[in-house]
Amino acid sequence: MTTWSQDQQRLRASLQPLLGKISDGHVERDSRAEFPREQWDLLRATGILGLPFEESLGGLGQDLLTTVYVLEGLGEGCRDAGLNFSVTSHMVSTGVPLQRFGSQELKERYLPRLCTGELIGAHAITEPDSGSDALAMRTRAVRDGDSFVLNGSKAFVSNGPVADLITVYARTSDRPGPLSITAFLLDRDTPGLSFGRPIPKMGLRTSPLGELFLDDCRVPASRVLGRTGGGFLVLDHVMRWEILCSFAVNTGEMRDRLERCLDYARTRTQFGRPIGSHQAVSHRIVDMEIGLESARHWLFSAARKLAAGENAAREVAIAKLVVSEANVASALGAVQIFGGNGYMAEYGIEKELRNSVASTIYSGTSEIQRNRIASMLGL
Repeated sequence: MTTWSQDQQRLRASLQPLLGKISDGHVERDSRAEFPREQWDLLRATGILGLPFEESLGGLGQDLLTTVYVLEGLGEGCRDAGLNFSVTSHMVSTGVPLQRFGSQELKERYLPRLCTGELIGAHAITEPDSGSDALAMRTRAVRDGDSFVLNGSKAFVSNGPVADLITVYARTSDRPGPLSITAFLLDRDTPGLSFGRPIPKMGLRTSPLGELFLDDCRVPASRVLGRTGGGFLVLDHVMRWEILCSFAVNTGEMRDRLERCLDYARTRTQFGRPIGSHQAVSHRIVDMEIGLESARHWLFSAARKLAAGENAAREVAIAKLVVSEANVASALGAVQIFGGNGYMAEYGIEKELRNSVASTIYSGTSEIQRNRIASMLGL
C-alpha cells in the first residue's frame, strides 16, 4: 500500500473542518434536488477544484495519486454525495482534457477560472440511442471554413443545467471506429447550444443532470481539443481520470459509512446487549470492511500504475467494477444495520443506497467493465 507523505496528509486533513459545515442540511437539499451553490462556493475557497492542474494556471500542481488521495478525503468528510459528484465531474470533464489536449490559448483562457470554480465544467458524451456504445453517437460536426457546425443532442449531462463550459464529443467522419470522433470545448452561451431542464433521478440529486441540444451550433476550429478525429484519445484519457477520481470519493464515503455503522452497532441495544455483539450484524460489518479494503487496493493500484505511465486499462476496469459493487453492498448493509432508522430519510442512510446505485452505471456499467476485462483475458 502507498505510504502518504506528511504534505499529502496535511493537504487532505486541511479540508476536514470545512466539510462538516458543507454537509449541514444535505438531507433537505437532497429532498429538494437543488444544486448547493453556497456549498460549492465554500469548496471553491479550499482550492480543491485546482488539485491536478498547473500552478502557473491557478492550480495546486498535485500529481494523480495525491489528487485521488485528497478526493477520498472529500468523500469521507462530505455527506452531500451529489456535490461530491459535481466536483469530480467538473474537474475531469473539462479541466483534465483541457490541460492535456488544449491549446495554450485555451488553457490560459479557461483553466484559471476552472481551478477556482468560477466556471463549472461538464461533458456531453452519451446520447439517447447510443448509451454505453459511445462510438455510435449521431451528433455530427461538419467542417465549414474555419469552423465546425454541430447538430445533435446529448443525454445524461451531469452538471449540464449549471455548467459554463462543456466538452462536447461529436462525429466528424462517417468512417467506423475511434478516428471518427472529435472533442470540442464550448461556452454555454454559444449560439445554437441549449439545455433542457434538470431531470429528476434516483440519487445524487444535488448534482443536476439534463439534456443538451445542438442546432447549427458554429464552433471555431480552434476549440478542438487535441486534433480532428482524435476525440477517442481524449475520451479514453478522461474516462480513466473520471473513474479514479469519482470512485476515490466513493471509497471515502464507504469509510465514513463503515465508521457510522460501527458506532451504531456498539451503542444500539436490543435484547439487552449491543447489536454488534450479534454475529449477523458483526459479519455484515466485516463484509463492509473487506469490501472497502478490496476497493481501495484496486483503486490505488490502478492510480499508481497510471501515474507511472504504464498501461493500466485492466486495473482501471477492475477498480471501477470492484469499487462500485462494493459501494452498493456497503450501502445496503448499512440500511440493514440501522434497520427502521436506515429506511427513514432523517438518518441519510437510504439516500446513500440510492446514490450508490449510480456508481454501477456511470463511467461504464458493470457489464461493460466485465466485457472489457474478458476481452483482455482473450475471451
